[in-house]
Amino acid sequence: MSEPRSDDELLRALPGLARIAGTAWVRTADWTVRASLDATGRLVRSAVSGEAPTELFRRTEADVRRWARGVLGIAETAADEAAPQSAAAEPEPETADDGASLRDRGAELLRRSADVRLSEEGHPAYDRILDDLAPDEARILRLLVLDGAQPSVDIRAGLPMASRLVAPGRSMIGAQAGCRHLERVPAYLNNLYRLGLLWFSRESLEDPRRYQVLEAQPEVVDAMRKAGRTGRTVRRNILLTPFGRDFCAACLPVDVSD
Repeated sequence: MSEPRSDDELLRALPGLARIAGTAWVRTADWTVRASLDATGRLVRSAVSGEAPTELFRRTEADVRRWARGVLGIAETAADEAAPQSAAAEPEPETADDGASLRDRGAELLRRSADVRLSEEGHPAYDRILDDLAPDEARILRLLVLDGAQPSVDIRAGLPMASRLVAPGRSMIGAQAGCRHLERVPAYLNNLYRLGLLWFSRESLEDPRRYQVLEAQPEVVDAMRKAGRTGRTVRRNILLTPFGRDFCAACLPVDVSD
């Protein structure tokens, strides 16, 4: 007995539901058109004025919130209207190293450089460099301090003007320095170069006999075999930079025995 009555009530309610749905559709379509035009205008104005993207997103979020409340028939309260404004008015956090503080630090350096009473034991980067060194790298630095520049060779194949690199930077630095991990010597040299302590020179040393010993090493002979009949060695050297020499003089006790 109750089912016919519920069907009648549903039929009577259909016109009202249709009006609600139609009104919501009209409001949605109208807001979509206006919002698209408004958003396009805002993007253009923001690009011209240099407005921060975060501010544009905040205002767009507020528009979406107002549209949703309007479609649902919910009136906005004063607190709701004030919330986006307070969020937009919230200042962005300032960075510690802004332009003024960087200039202040630079001015302090200049002031200290003019102070004749100020004495410095070494470069401020020395402490950080010591933390970035492996024990074997300290041995390499000591070798370069005591014995000077070390020979190295590149093995290339092909004609001089159209050659290819077969094996770069072969040297005896690891063995002569007494490194424990000889397989890591290329990485050690790269790190010392990164720190500004050594330099890969394209010049050759004056004494050719030092290269003759190096070119007789098994790894160089093997690379020459891979290069074939057109293989050849290009002689280089590895040496300390002036900064590297100063660092070793200040930080490495090179006279300490193993």
